[in-house]
Amino acid sequence: MKSWHQLPIEQITTDLRTDIQNGLLPEEVTLRQKQYGFNELAEKDKESLFRKFINQFKDFLVLILLAASVISVLIGEITDAFVIIAIVILNASLGVFQEAKAEKALEALKRMSAPSSKTIRAGNLVMIPSRELIPGDVVILEAGDYIPADIRIVETANLKVEEASLTGESAAVEKDHITLEKDAPLGDRHNIGFMSTIVTYGRGKGIVVTTGMETEIGKIAAMIQSLEEDSTPLQKKLKGFGKLLGGLGLAICAVVFLVGIYNGYRTGSLDFQLVQSMLMISISLAVAAIPEGLPTVVTIVLALGMQRMAKKNAIVKKLHAVETLGSTTIICSDKTGTLTQNQMTVVKVTLGKKSFEITGEGYKPEGDFLVEGTKTGIDTEKDLDLLLLGAALCNDAQLKEPSDTQNWTIIGDPTEGALLTVAAKGGKSKEQFSLYTRIAEIPFDSARKMMTTFHKMTNHQTIAFTKGAPDILLRNCTNILIDGIARPMTEEDSQIIQEGNQNMSSQALRVLAIAYREFDQVPDNLNPSSIEQEMTFIGLLGMIDPARPEAKEAVNLCLSAGIRPIMITGDHPGTALAIAKDLGIATNEQQVLAGQDVNRLSKEQLQKSVKDVTVFARVSPENKMSIIDALRTNGEIVAMTGDGVNDAPALKKAHIGIAMGITGTDVTKEAADMIVSDDNFATIVTAIEEGRVIFANIKKFIFFLLSCNASEVLVIFLAMLLGWPIPLLPIQLLWINLVTDAFPALALGIEKKEPNIMETPPRAPDEPLLSKNMLTMIAVQSIVMAATVLAAFQYGLHTHNNDLAVGRTFAFVTLILSQIICAYSARSEHYSTFKLGFFSNTYLNLGAGLSFLLLLLSIYGPLHLIFKTIEPGTTELFAFILFAPIPFIATEICKFILNTRKTNTSFK
Repeated sequence: MKSWHQLPIEQITTDLRTDIQNGLLPEEVTLRQKQYGFNELAEKDKESLFRKFINQFKDFLVLILLAASVISVLIGEITDAFVIIAIVILNASLGVFQEAKAEKALEALKRMSAPSSKTIRAGNLVMIPSRELIPGDVVILEAGDYIPADIRIVETANLKVEEASLTGESAAVEKDHITLEKDAPLGDRHNIGFMSTIVTYGRGKGIVVTTGMETEIGKIAAMIQSLEEDSTPLQKKLKGFGKLLGGLGLAICAVVFLVGIYNGYRTGSLDFQLVQSMLMISISLAVAAIPEGLPTVVTIVLALGMQRMAKKNAIVKKLHAVETLGSTTIICSDKTGTLTQNQMTVVKVTLGKKSFEITGEGYKPEGDFLVEGTKTGIDTEKDLDLLLLGAALCNDAQLKEPSDTQNWTIIGDPTEGALLTVAAKGGKSKEQFSLYTRIAEIPFDSARKMMTTFHKMTNHQTIAFTKGAPDILLRNCTNILIDGIARPMTEEDSQIIQEGNQNMSSQALRVLAIAYREFDQVPDNLNPSSIEQEMTFIGLLGMIDPARPEAKEAVNLCLSAGIRPIMITGDHPGTALAIAKDLGIATNEQQVLAGQDVNRLSKEQLQKSVKDVTVFARVSPENKMSIIDALRTNGEIVAMTGDGVNDAPALKKAHIGIAMGITGTDVTKEAADMIVSDDNFATIVTAIEEGRVIFANIKKFIFFLLSCNASEVLVIFLAMLLGWPIPLLPIQLLWINLVTDAFPALALGIEKKEPNIMETPPRAPDEPLLSKNMLTMIAVQSIVMAATVLAAFQYGLHTHNNDLAVGRTFAFVTLILSQIICAYSARSEHYSTFKLGFFSNTYLNLGAGLSFLLLLLSIYGPLHLIFKTIEPGTTELFAFILFAPIPFIATEICKFILNTRKTNTSFK
């Protein structure tokens, strides 16, 4: 592909067979439209809703649920089968609904394209739909126009273009026709107008060089299309976990069946009825071993987490992205509009040796002028008063008051908007401007880098204010204003001004100078070379797109949570470093890497560099993709924030893409997994905390379900090994799962956060779903629970003349009560239930109460006949009370021992 920015205009007109003055002829237009097609973004074939729905059933846990429904039919539990199938369909429907909007990024890109363009064809200026543009078309650009394709600029008149959404450059870019070097990065290609960027000032003419998918924004669209979404850490863990559970379920089914057959053979009681009975028992046990409610509980917990995040201005589009936030190790953040306000702001003014710091945010005309941190009375500063007047009058921007839904905004160039705002802070109101009517002007020119306007003053004298680059303007000044009096400029004065300029530039401020010259009347010949001479220098204004006030605190929170923030921006390295230092992201120049340097590094070198570099500046969308690739290869879990079109591919590539809700483009929002509706970086940290809480809670109910289900398996298996009667019937096993797996497990999923959750590093990506401590507690709890249930079973038999119904009732009630009580121990892996408080989780109290009520219904009244239990009396109830707490006590003791031995942790 040609590098159009490095080709001279003459070669471009030759290569594209076009004419700058007359454009293309009609017959050539017809031929090229057939060759190039329409100037629009191609869209990948969409997956049908039916296919999306079918894909939801590929998850191994879902397949287990389907198998469980078939097994339920085989053992005669038709109702249970229908319930399981309903759960599967509900999960699939939720998945399709949550992800249905994920493929709209290209539609949003299309909406950003200019609807029509002013084009020269056959020597006539015509307005045509932008989709009909072809390479070689000559396009006229004016302020307010969207650039409809990638265009090589051939003529300009003070042309400035807002490219923040594509390159990340916060200030409007001056465009010209000058040929550039081949390796000029995207943000420095001043002779190219990029599709979907906006002309903010002046006018120009250009030749269309690329259209549709060949444009820079088209390349971004292609990257979005080519990216395949990776599974989240939780999805990967649950997939492996599901396979493990499925294997265990089948193994348990086979072992129990074979042991039962062997016992029958050994005792001589092997017959068809025994085989059928053992098949029913083993299948029921396999269903009991698999926590079929796990996917449903995970879905519900993630959905509730989404609701909580939405209330905190973090809108999560995909369920599993909620958990991914909790494992984030690196946040790659765009600078413009994310860490900064995307509003140029004057923060410093110098008048000779005097220096003022300016407070206030964005374009809101409220702030103070500080001298050494103390507010000053600017009404006594005549020099400052004239400087602000010049900044406001030599200006084409407009300050727009806020509406009910918007903040203060500007119409025009952001730099001029910043000057207008600082003037308003200094008391220069819109009413005052009308007193100084503009009667002539010399527009800004990129060659001389100055602009001059003429105004009639109240004393009927004419004054010309000039603003421009400090070094150039200073050379044209012979006088300087000091304390309201103009006097000849000395070498010392010039040196002081140059030092002030260098000081501001070293702080990554964009510096403008203001000067004036008095006339009796407007000269007849407005020649800049004669007008912009012998001026009186007033002062300097330094501006920057400042950091968001809340971003610094958010960065500190990230660092304390073990999360490394990285700035990735299209802005200049110096500006990026200044903001990064202010926020605490970087401390020195060695932590900055430019996009050109990224291009020169091999994959291995970049993987090494990203371990230390915290600021990537002047980067292209391709650079962002390479950086995220390198971080992911290093094993990091990457969150990427952004608001511009140039961020969209990186947002899709990252483990979780986070778009800004206010300043973010539609493209970014559609490509992202999460949208921060208040554009607050701190909201991301809050969402990460919520993600950590959710993952911790998922582990809690998995621990609870596994320990309970394992105890049920052990009860049956150990009884068979010991040659005892089966303590629990298939229908009792299924009822136990319903009573204990649903309500307490769901309540554990919405447990409140534990202390210090944001003072520990993120979990390692390869960390197993269940820690060694949790596995130990599962083993202890399930073994003790099984032993307790078997003991209760034998106690019931011995105290009631070996009545099997009584023994099974003892086992049935003891197991349910033990599991309900153990739900309280599952509330924390680290803290004792006594420290957390038994009744601090209201939902668990309600869940436990409901499970207990279902237990009572199964042993009292007509239902006890269905479950083949006896109605226990006072003596039996007392025995239950003695047996049931034993597993809970054992688990709490185990928890205490494990956490006492644990060192180097905040949990003790």
